[in-house]
Amino acid sequence: MITRIRARFVIGYADGDHCLIPDGELVHDDAEILFVGRDWPGTPDREIDAGHAVISPGFIDLNALADIDHALFDCWPDASRLLGLAWSEEYLHDHGPRFTRSQEKFRREFAISQLIRNGITTMMPIAAETYKEWCEDYQDMADTAEAVEALGIRAYLGPSYRTHVPYTDGTQMLLHRDERKGLEGLDDAVRFIQDYDGAAGGLIRGALLPARIETQTEQTLRLTRQAADDLDVPIRLHAAQGIQENREMIARTARRSLPHLAEIGFLGERTFIPHAWTMPGHRHMPAEISGPEHGAGGDSIDDLALLAESGTSVIFCPIPSGHYGSAMDTYESYRERGVRVVIGTDSAPPNMVRALDLAMAMTKTLTGRGPAAQPHDLFRSATLDPARALGREDLGRLAPGAQADYFVMDLTGTHVGPHADPVRTLVMNGDGRDITRVVVAGRTIVEDGAILTVDDGDYLPRAQELLDEYIASHTVSDHAGRSLEELQPPSFPIR
Repeated sequence: MITRIRARFVIGYADGDHCLIPDGELVHDDAEILFVGRDWPGTPDREIDAGHAVISPGFIDLNALADIDHALFDCWPDASRLLGLAWSEEYLHDHGPRFTRSQEKFRREFAISQLIRNGITTMMPIAAETYKEWCEDYQDMADTAEAVEALGIRAYLGPSYRTHVPYTDGTQMLLHRDERKGLEGLDDAVRFIQDYDGAAGGLIRGALLPARIETQTEQTLRLTRQAADDLDVPIRLHAAQGIQENREMIARTARRSLPHLAEIGFLGERTFIPHAWTMPGHRHMPAEISGPEHGAGGDSIDDLALLAESGTSVIFCPIPSGHYGSAMDTYESYRERGVRVVIGTDSAPPNMVRALDLAMAMTKTLTGRGPAAQPHDLFRSATLDPARALGREDLGRLAPGAQADYFVMDLTGTHVGPHADPVRTLVMNGDGRDITRVVVAGRTIVEDGAILTVDDGDYLPRAQELLDEYIASHTVSDHAGRSLEELQPPSFPIR
């Protein structure tokens, strides 16, 4: 079926970049874009007039929360509660999964539905592992794949795996090591890719998604790199996202996280490092970590150069960075050094529009430069740049031959106000809640703000029940067995 959709603005693509088409139209068949411009000469099977709106390529979120968010109760603690979410040693050795399989599958469904509502048409999941027996597994990701297919999003999937699990003795964070479990997890991930890559009519692609660098051994990292090359899939590894992480890596390898990854040949094209803010020279980096003795090549090579020269991409997630006070310094300076930076949400709700606005404000504040982080650059970082990093010239753009992945953002809301340039208006005045239509591979999965592919009528009360149960479980895993009132006190006294 051929669909033609018109709107006040279409963000098209020409000469290697986005372009603006006022009073434009987009024509697509069941999966592929046929025409972008004005006055298509054919006769469509379906006509849609989106009115005073923007038709945009779908966002690509490569650090997309596929979980119930925990920032609501762990981004604010004072020093006495910093270890409140960590497992006790007793819990580490004597516990099972906190949730049933059906609950775990639902948490994926709910999170993915939120991604879709916010115009994210391609996602790579990230999830907490604090309520897992050890880590994600094949079955968990198979259930996620089922949710992906039912909801209709495009996804890069693979179960996470790790060789170390964090726990606490009440005074510090420690790491319990079991390399065998990490290697079994990698085997699971490879098997999942072999079974699912290309599933759901091509919407599901494989990816290797090991957990944080300090929860890996050098062997699992080397084998991950080798498996990714053999399978021709992307890798994402959280690294350079904490000072204690770098201290741990220096103790093990005499290198900071990123120089260690460079030394073992892990960095490269289609490799993604979320956050990556602990760089030499960052205002929060201690001098003993930043020195050249913990780098690679002495003073002549720094961590940003390693990323740029290898073609590795950094995923900047401004919402959780803002919540946890760990901003990269800065989006602008990384790009000036030749590092590809893509925007992720890693939050709930996964409001990519808000993330772009916050990235702009954060960068301008840190640099003190009004021209820094222009909306058009940030918009590319959520569309064209991640598509290119994935090696997907058919995503992130509205052009003939590309996949028909797009969303419609309504501009008529009184909170939006009068518009100027549509991209600046989208980033600075818009919100994910203004997205009224989402299409993936030509299939409409959101219309008039409602999801069409699944019945989500009971999602919110079920999600609340799951969150309540998750919060209550912290009293069991807490090293001191504290009550919820102690672990997570209310903002104001309850009377």
